Amino acid sequence: MSLPEPGVVEHPDDDLWNSLVIAARKAMEAFPGNKDEIIGLGLCTIRCCRALLKDDGKLASPVISWMDARLARPYEHDNPEVSYVTTTTGYITHRLTGEFNDTIANYEGQWPIDKDTWQWSEDPKVFRQFNIPRNMLFNLQLPGTIAGYITKEVADATGIPEGLPVVNTANDKSVEALGAGLLPGRTALVSLGTYIASMVHGYENIKDAKYFFSNLASVPYHYLYESGGIRRGMWTVSWVKELLGDEAALKAKIKGVSTETYLNNEGEKVSAGSDGLMAVHDWLAWPDIPYRKGILIGFDGRHGGAHIYRSILEGIALTMKNHTDAMCKELDLDLDNIIVSGGGSNSDLFMKIFANVYNLPACRNVVNGAAGLGSAICAALATGIYPDYISAIENMVRIRDTFKPNRDDAALYTQMNEEVYKHIKTYTDEILKKSFSIFK
Repeated sequence: MSLPEPGVVEHPDDDLWNSLVIAARKAMEAFPGNKDEIIGLGLCTIRCCRALLKDDGKLASPVISWMDARLARPYEHDNPEVSYVTTTTGYITHRLTGEFNDTIANYEGQWPIDKDTWQWSEDPKVFRQFNIPRNMLFNLQLPGTIAGYITKEVADATGIPEGLPVVNTANDKSVEALGAGLLPGRTALVSLGTYIASMVHGYENIKDAKYFFSNLASVPYHYLYESGGIRRGMWTVSWVKELLGDEAALKAKIKGVSTETYLNNEGEKVSAGSDGLMAVHDWLAWPDIPYRKGILIGFDGRHGGAHIYRSILEGIALTMKNHTDAMCKELDLDLDNIIVSGGGSNSDLFMKIFANVYNLPACRNVVNGAAGLGSAICAALATGIYPDYISAIENMVRIRDTFKPNRDDAALYTQMNEEVYKHIKTYTDEILKKSFSIFK
């Protein structure tokens, strides 16, 4: 990320397109099968960003990250070169196909859309509110439809076959939910990424919810109810790995394992609750509560690096348990199980923690990078391989394993959460407000 000044967070240069070209070329060069058998390309990109394009569809300025404070405000016309205002899916779709089409399901935040009709709003007041005229916006299409076809220029640059259909998907969390096999029912998905959220699938656009918002799903006219989440979520796991530094890496090398495997093995040796060490995940606070900071509380002489590592994982699970509970209570929904997706689900330790904190079976799938699989499902539907989403999920999503809660550990986490963890911010907020005035 480029951080030229406070509140400004941008993708440097043209990194989304440049990295896609490099990665696609490597993938095509290593492709083990017959490229002529590739039937389509499902496109999923990072959500909640804004791309400002010139008349020819090239970037007028760097892509604005979802972490940028400007995206909490209506668009400001301060660059005369800008002809189009779009999402990252719109930008990359145009680069791949030459078309000015985009998926409706990647529009969240400051956009003049109608979530009931899945189209641009027809209310002039809404357009004035968000300050983007209709002629600066792309054509909207549904997930699972063809947005265009790979151009010769793109084929030459990437190795992706010319003429291949490029298929609309949705925002990254919705595509991940589809690839995880999440459909309406009594299952929640916990998505482990830079932003961590929990989600359940539904049929209604619930507009005034307090503890979740209705996100457009990858299934047209369905909705993904998304709880509160953790900003810089899995980043904190990388942070603690770097914090433990060379010592952990050296010990891992001696044992012949990765640093992640070493830390997970050490974390397994620490008892549930990390002997009272607790992590509060506000490493990147929300804009309306900027004073909040990440907290590690409860240190004593028993604690070492493995305790810190495990407490970070436990803090993620406890935070998401509380967010999920608030959402499900508002929906009057009792869960039977959870699915955990993302690279963090590769950790058996993390999966056990989730099962025990939620006190529910926690599943992970064979393909836990679920957004990629969700994109493939959309491509399979758009090209007629499967007749509907349920058939595609049944044929393409496979459960790898399920972790069941341990009665004693689940009871300890429940007590720890109800009596202590839920209440930490009540006592820390006031002192952090004072600290913030000094150390902004």
